[in-house]
Amino acid sequence: MQHKRLVFDIEMIGEDFDSLDVLTKKDLMKHLPDPQAQPEVYEQELQEIKDKLVFSPLTGQIVAIGVYDPDTDKGAVYYDANNTNPEDTEEDGIKYVAMTEAEMLTKFWTLAEITEEFVSFFGRRADAPYMAIRSAVNGVRPTKDLISNRYNSSSQRGAIHWDLFDLLTFYGSAMYKGSLHRWCRAFGIDTPKSDDMDGSKVGQAYKDGEYLKIAKYNAQDLRATAQLFEAWQHYLNN
Repeated sequence: MQHKRLVFDIEMIGEDFDSLDVLTKKDLMKHLPDPQAQPEVYEQELQEIKDKLVFSPLTGQIVAIGVYDPDTDKGAVYYDANNTNPEDTEEDGIKYVAMTEAEMLTKFWTLAEITEEFVSFFGRRADAPYMAIRSAVNGVRPTKDLISNRYNSSSQRGAIHWDLFDLLTFYGSAMYKGSLHRWCRAFGIDTPKSDDMDGSKVGQAYKDGEYLKIAKYNAQDLRATAQLFEAWQHYLNN
């Protein structure tokens, strides 16, 4: 009997640095050089701090969670539309539903309860821990452990989570790495990344009110990840 599988991916944005409280700013800036002695370096490193707020669940939030069943070619992207309340839509088997972050996480963990296998790209180190912390912040309890059991041993705790970043680098033993875009390019898979949209542009897209654009970008990530997983299964899975 085939296990129920779910490909998942998230999109995040960082807080506005200027809106942070004084103590948080001070903590983030404590290692910056003297702005008087090294003004250019100071400004460069300060900008790096602002750009990296998105990568911490302490200074960022989830604005889209995508889920996709590769066996039925159907899925959904739950996305934050900043209280604009757009109507639900569907395109190419993917439903787009606007929700708050807490509602997104609740929906994901409800689906996770009935899922045996999860597929992601870099999800064990990035998406899963981020979702776990943002869930706790929102008062939502995760239903599956997607972080432990890295080698998917049946004798270990945790869900079966196929993280393609781990699988394709042979759990870090290979000398190379690579982004999802580079892996897709190598395998001849249509890449979701473009000059118009990639993960680094999600924050600006959200500011510009392009909420559905973010959701559709997430859907492209889901399908690309699913195709890459299929290639790994066919040619590399022992």
